[in-house]
Amino acid sequence: MDVQVAPLRSWDDFIPGHDRFAVPDFKDISKWNNRVVSNLLYYQTNYLMVAAVVISIVGFMSPLNMILGGAVVVLVFTGFVWASHNKEFIRKFKKRYPATFVIAIVLSSYFLISFFGGVMVFMFGITFPLLLMFIHASLRLRNIKNKMENKMEGIGLKKTPMGIILDLLEQQEEGINKLADFLAKAKE
Repeated sequence: MDVQVAPLRSWDDFIPGHDRFAVPDFKDISKWNNRVVSNLLYYQTNYLMVAAVVISIVGFMSPLNMILGGAVVVLVFTGFVWASHNKEFIRKFKKRYPATFVIAIVLSSYFLISFFGGVMVFMFGITFPLLLMFIHASLRLRNIKNKMENKMEGIGLKKTPMGIILDLLEQQEEGINKLADFLAKAKE
């Protein structure tokens, strides 16, 4: 199946009035995750544009550190994904604790970049766009078009770059549902 780039959603749809935003239900992690994953898939091109603007601004102010930071993050991500596909222990860990796996990638990148003195570039050029995406995806309520697009992605009729990244990180619904089940058992 060919990878399709998702269309750029209108900015009126991406940032509508306050009536299309709501604080997620933190008690229902599965539902919150579903909202985040759905919005990441639906608005992925808009998120890419916002990230490109932030990365460009930071890259303009400190180009060498931004290139170094980007290279470190890509290499760490690639290394973690390769290890999870080739080492059984890491594969099991990633399946059981997918959010911890993502946090490990971010922290490993941070520590490697700190050796080169580019921590502020990492914080503003790499982490800040990710934080903006997560906040928007958490707060933005889904609409009917969003839900239909995500179902097409979920059943394999369509494959997008964000879908591939989420699959590599095993952040689709199955992985997060395990986390929600674990937290529900912990509460009991």
